[in-house]
Amino acid sequence: MSQLNTDSKASDQRQLIRSGRFRSGRESSWRELESIVSKLEKKSVRSLSAREAMELPKLYQALISSLAVARNTILDKNLIQYLENLSLRSYLAVYGPQGGLLQPIANFFRSDFPQCVRSLKAPIIISGLSLLAGILVGFIAVLVDPMYYSLIVDPQIASGRDFSASPEELRSKYLDAPYTNFEQNFIFFANFLFRHNTIVSLMCFGLGFLAGLPTIILIFTNGLLLGAMLALHFDKGLMIEFVAWLSVHGITELTAVVLAGGGGLAIGASIVFPGQWSRRANLADKGLKASKVMIGAIIMLFIASILEGGFRQLIVDTFSRLIIGFMTLVFWWYYFFKAFQIDPKKKS
Repeated sequence: MSQLNTDSKASDQRQLIRSGRFRSGRESSWRELESIVSKLEKKSVRSLSAREAMELPKLYQALISSLAVARNTILDKNLIQYLENLSLRSYLAVYGPQGGLLQPIANFFRSDFPQCVRSLKAPIIISGLSLLAGILVGFIAVLVDPMYYSLIVDPQIASGRDFSASPEELRSKYLDAPYTNFEQNFIFFANFLFRHNTIVSLMCFGLGFLAGLPTIILIFTNGLLLGAMLALHFDKGLMIEFVAWLSVHGITELTAVVLAGGGGLAIGASIVFPGQWSRRANLADKGLKASKVMIGAIIMLFIASILEGGFRQLIVDTFSRLIIGFMTLVFWWYYFFKAFQIDPKKKS
């Protein structure tokens, strides 16, 4: 029995010696890594010096190597537990998201969404031209023959806005209607508009995989509807008033629909014209960008529904409405094409 105890103590002694030797050449780097990780956990990556930022991935890789060796040759459980804990903390510091849970959301609006829009510029332009073509065809067709109006505009959508209505009726019932019943207009009507516009946009996006043709037809059809409504108000001498009334929410809403259509066309193009990549690889690349554009478009539709359902009738002055519409147009143009652009020289 005493011999077993002696052998056990000797084994423990050898293990401590081996563990001590293992620590001696590496412990300083572990302590340095732990200091850097602790600083990251308490503050942020900006708190690191240039040297610490460069050393962090090197020290992390050295730690992983030490942990692998320790698991195979060292029986010191306390040491292995320490290395495993430090490796987990280091992994989160090196590869984990910086800036908290809200940082990915901020990154989406600050860079991902506008950059994806710019990267899909060609299909988005085609989507916009499809909408403009529909508006032009609907406008000319109804002006040439008002009978086309009933064929293009559904009676439920028209809601009395047809050629039988007088300019005074159109102005008093729709363009300059007083803002009443907040709950009905802001909650129920805004919710209806958001659901309707979102369904249309999702169809434009989802049908893109069929070579993009259904997407173009759907966007063109929506343009026909708007063109017919423009022709009606032009015939009644209310063209400017209608454009001003529409611009408060319409700039945001139509831009979102065009973006959704552009996303769908991008997916269709990646299937039909894969280029030098395989169809799967091209679809994965374009699909990710198009999905981000679609998410942003839905958010824009939500904003448009609030503007249309809740605040459009608060301002009845035509000039003020035009100013708001113009400011909205400038804002989205600057957001997508001027703001948050990354300069490759600065990035490198």
